[in-house]
Amino acid sequence: MSAAAGDAYPEAPAARDRWVLERRGPRNPIDFRRAVDAFVEEEPNETLEPEPVATIFLANRECPWRCLMCDLWRNTAAESAPPGAIPAQIRSALAGLRPARRIKLYNAGSFFDPRAIPPADHPSIAAAVAGFDRVIVEAHPALVGEPCLRFRDLLAGGLEVAIGLETIHPEVLPRLNKKMTLEQFEAAARALRRERIGLRVFVLLGLPFLAEEESVPWAIRSAAFAFDCGATAVSIIPTRPGNGALESLEARGEFQRPRLGALEDALDAGISMARGRVFADLWNLDQFRSCRRCFEKRRERLRRVNLSQVAASRVACSACAGLA
Repeated sequence: MSAAAGDAYPEAPAARDRWVLERRGPRNPIDFRRAVDAFVEEEPNETLEPEPVATIFLANRECPWRCLMCDLWRNTAAESAPPGAIPAQIRSALAGLRPARRIKLYNAGSFFDPRAIPPADHPSIAAAVAGFDRVIVEAHPALVGEPCLRFRDLLAGGLEVAIGLETIHPEVLPRLNKKMTLEQFEAAARALRRERIGLRVFVLLGLPFLAEEESVPWAIRSAAFAFDCGATAVSIIPTRPGNGALESLEARGEFQRPRLGALEDALDAGISMARGRVFADLWNLDQFRSCRRCFEKRRERLRRVNLSQVAASRVACSACAGLA
């Protein structure tokens, strides 16, 4: 896409949804009879003991928000799932997974969006995950309320809510089109803490409209804010191109995909705060800027650091000196 003036990101919030939608490509085919993906991964718990965590990406309706950086809509549908489909996806996915003590039910949006996850299915979902000690779901702060508490009360184990804080940068956050303020985030975090519901937070590394050298410092400031609000875990997610909107900004010089070295810096700095668990998101890591010679060793180091929560020695590379 060219860097013509017509590609400029709108300053008026009302025009941003349309701008984001106009740059989208096609969705992937969705079958409500089965989850988009399911696997078991190892993750340290609050006492840093490794635990298997089942992760299920549910097939459901797209999120109503049109965040500038989001590519998760690719694996969602334009219509709502039929009644009973979500619990059936969970049961089917779990039948093919090895045992785990915790489960993430991620739906590329907000679990408490009634058009994505029908509230009438909540009891059946709770029954499907009754064998887990903890259930982790995603939610926009605007949807943390009574439905969250009712679902918590249905569970045999504890509930944890994952919220995308993204950044605390005062100019960038509003432009992400997430339609969330820091005050809303703080209010949702307080509500969860008051109800003894766990909180984990997603923070972006490599923001549009921000100079590359500011990327890591703002990610760390945002992680510190999340811990101030009671989070016990922060996942640092390199901002991924692939939704059309970021490619348009990239062509205009307003977005630069992160370097692998920046993710290493952010993870190490986050862990050094010693305020809670900090994870580097490793999904589709090979699309970021990195040295091909040392990439695999550095990805493996990130995986080990995620699991141990100890910032191990960095990989030495004669080609890039570990900077790429």
